[in-house]
Amino acid sequence: MPKKFTVGLVQMAFGKDPEKNLERAISKIKAAAAEGADLVCLPELFRSQYFCQTEDATLFDLAETVPGPTTQALGKVAKKLKIVIVAPVFERRAPGLYHNSAAILDTDGQIAGLYRKMHIPDDPAYYEKFYFTPGDLGFRAFHTRVGRIGILICWDQWYPEAARLTALQGASILLYPTAIGWHPHEKKQHGKAQRDAWQAVQRGHAIANGIYVAAVNRIGHERPDKKSAGIEFWGSSFIADPQGVMIAEAAPNEEEILLGVVDLQRLEDVRRNWPFLRDRRIDAYQGITQRFLGDSPSRKKD
Repeated sequence: MPKKFTVGLVQMAFGKDPEKNLERAISKIKAAAAEGADLVCLPELFRSQYFCQTEDATLFDLAETVPGPTTQALGKVAKKLKIVIVAPVFERRAPGLYHNSAAILDTDGQIAGLYRKMHIPDDPAYYEKFYFTPGDLGFRAFHTRVGRIGILICWDQWYPEAARLTALQGASILLYPTAIGWHPHEKKQHGKAQRDAWQAVQRGHAIANGIYVAAVNRIGHERPDKKSAGIEFWGSSFIADPQGVMIAEAAPNEEEILLGVVDLQRLEDVRRNWPFLRDRRIDAYQGITQRFLGDSPSRKKD
C-alpha cells in the first residue's frame, strides 16, 4: 500500500441529459488524473440533476443496475488511467426496489465494493424516501489499490455513528458524495449557518476518528419543478486532514477539480497524540442502539 495518495474531487454542474453528464464527468476524471489524482470521487447522483425535489414515479426510469452502464463506462476509465473511481449511482436492484448507491471501481476496472446510502432524508425538496430504500449493506471500508477507503453519502454526513463505524474498519479517508444546497428563500437568513454546520460536523468526524474526510458537492441552481424555487447547490467541496484542518476547499459556485494528499504517516502521528480510539469506553455504549433514552419511564420504588 502507498504511504501517500492523492484524492481528486470533481465539483461540477449537471444538465438534464444523463449521457452528457457522464461524458463531462469522464472528461473531468481524466483531467484530475492528469493532475496526479490516484482516487477520484464524483458527486451524488451525478448522472442527472437532483430529481428528488419532486415525487414522480416516471423518474425511476433514471435508475440502472450495478454492474450497469455507469460502472462499465467508468470501469474502463479506471483501468486505462490506473486510478480508483468512486461512482455514485441511482441503483435499480429489482422492480420497485431502488437505492442511492456508490460503486468503488479499482485500478483494474473491477467493482471493489458497493455502498448503499443508509440515512434517507425526507425534507422539502429532498423527497428521497419516495425513491430510495435504506441501505442494507452496513457501514464498510473497501480495500483498493490506494488503501482502505470509506464511502458515505450526503445525509450520512450528519451522523457520527456512520463515520465511527466506517473508521473502525480501517478506512484512511471518508468520502462523501453529496448533493446539498440552499432553498433560495432561506439563503439570506440561514445560508451561512447551514453551510458552516455542514462543514463543521464533517471536520468533527475527521477529528474524532483521526481520519481524512472529503466531501464533493455539485453546483448550480436546479429547478426540475418550475412551480418551486428549486435548490441552489452550494459547492464548497473540501478535504480535511485528521485534525480537521482544511487542506483544500472549492468555491461555492464554480466547477473545480480539488486535489489533496492523504498521508498515512500524518494519520499515524495525529492518532498517537490524540488517541481517541484508544480511550473509547466500549463497555459503556450500550444505549447508542436505542432511539432515545430520555423518555424511559422511571422505575417504581419498592
